[in-house]
Parts: sequence; C-alpha cells; structure tokens
Amino acid sequence: MIVVAGGSGIRMGTEIPKQFILLNGKAILLHTLERIAEEIEIENIILVLPESEIDRWVALSSGTKFENLKCALGGATRYDSVKSGLKLIDKDALVGIHDAVRPFVSQNTIASCFKMAEEKGSAIPVVELKDSIRRVFTGTSRAKDRTKFRLVQTPQCFNAARIKAAYEKPNKGNFTDDASVYEEAGNRIHLVEGNNENIKITSPEDLKIAASFLS
Repeated sequence: MIVVAGGSGIRMGTEIPKQFILLNGKAILLHTLERIAEEIEIENIILVLPESEIDRWVALSSGTKFENLKCALGGATRYDSVKSGLKLIDKDALVGIHDAVRPFVSQNTIASCFKMAEEKGSAIPVVELKDSIRRVFTGTSRAKDRTKFRLVQTPQCFNAARIKAAYEKPNKGNFTDDASVYEEAGNRIHLVEGNNENIKITSPEDLKIAASFLS
C-alpha cells in the first residue's frame, strides 16, 4: 500500500501539513497508518513524503512500530508523488494507493478493493451521494440525477504493471486521482462499495467531524 502524504496546511489554516495535525492527541497520519496496518503488513506499506517533511516524520515515528517504514520522496504534485512511490513496487504485485488524510477507511473497504483488483485489475471505493446535485453553467444551472453519480474514495487498487505503465505516459495535468490516470491509459475501472466514514480531512470542519467519529 502506498500512502501519499504530500498535503499542505493551507485550507486548514495551519503552518504544518494537514497529515501532521493532531486528532485527539495523535497525528492524522498515524491514525491512518494504524488503520491500514490492521489489514496490510507494515513491511508492505510505503509512505510518500516531501523531502522537507522527512525530519518531522522521523521525529513523529520514533519509538512507534512505523519508525522503519519504507519511504519515498514526494514530488511537486500528487501525480509525481505517486509515481515516486510506484518505483518501489514490483510489477507482478497488486498495489493500493491511499490518501494519508483518510484515517477512517474500513478493513472491509481495503479488503474489497484488493479482492476486486486481483480479479479485475482495478478497484476503487465509492459511496452514494446523499444531497441533490446541479450542474452549473454560465448564468444558470440544471438538476442532475444523483443516483447516476458516486463519490470516489481511496484506497484505489490496481495491477501494479498496468498502473506503473499508466504513470509512464505524459501527465496531462488534469488528473484528480489514480483511477483517472489508469483510465486515460485505456484501462477499465471497477467500483466497490466504500464506507461513509472514509472522509478526506482537508478543512477545519472535516477535523470536527473526524473528532466526533473518534468520540
């Protein structure tokens, strides 16, 4: 499993990157790693970090079961960071790619994604929309059928050879996740049911919701 931890604290309004913000006294990143380690062996977890945050990680992980975790240096974008992590993955493996600020992914979601990827070559967790949605145009908008849309989560799991090949193609700069990269390379994406608690913590409001989950 590749855990991508290249975020900043801009939307949070903090000086430290969001993955290092404390949630109930523990860094979000550690919450995430602990949840993943319930399903994935630690030696099969790769953490991708900006070079500027390596020292912070070393201090944070010292004395924990993650202090010897394999690390890769992140790049200027998430695309570059994932590509860096993939270099440490064998082509004949299955690989999952997970956001470091999704600390509530369930074991069932992880297991389901890897099972589907093993069978079909890819799997991404999704959940249904609960709110009505509208498509916005210049000066107007139009209602859309929410039952035909899904919210996408991580981990996104793939046949390693195929996702590595997809990341070797030119970056068009419009990829929002790994599934988009995989799909652009001509591969098919398969969906599995995610878990609603698997939120991405990117704002102060998300942090409050996360704290309520823990309490």
